[in-house]
Amino acid sequence: MIMGKMEPQSETLKTRVLGILSENRIMALATLRADGWPQATMVGYIHDGLVLYFAIGRGSQKLANMSRDPRVSIAIGHHEPDESGPRGLSLAATVSEVTDAVAVRRLNDLIQERYPEQQVFTPPGASIAVMKVLPVVFSLVDPAGGQDKPLLLRVDRSGALKPEAAPAP
Repeated sequence: MIMGKMEPQSETLKTRVLGILSENRIMALATLRADGWPQATMVGYIHDGLVLYFAIGRGSQKLANMSRDPRVSIAIGHHEPDESGPRGLSLAATVSEVTDAVAVRRLNDLIQERYPEQQVFTPPGASIAVMKVLPVVFSLVDPAGGQDKPLLLRVDRSGALKPEAAPAP
């Protein structure tokens, strides 16, 4: 305890992050091009806990970029007029392709449950690639949660979120 305040609990932080993931459907995905320049694009996503999934065209520049370097940055959020400020996440993650047909069917069930009007992912090997995002670090922005600055959270081996120590000035 510092100055009468307790450190945020891991489950409370995870609940806040999951709330933001559930409130949104679109994310900005940044990959690295072969020439080193970042490329940001908007893609739809679903999530299963802290793990995100999205589909992209097999011939896309994004897939070529991620095949070369699986590190990505993602931004998700929104700002409603009646809110005290933007609410969102940015995250650093690694990405890999989901190639197991059973896993893709399970993801299709998640899509239909969450977004009944949405198209489902096609089976692996078709014209799209289904991608899995494993977050490493989140930056949580949530003024309604009592924060006036972003909170850096690391995902540990158990999948819990732990606040990172602030860097020295």
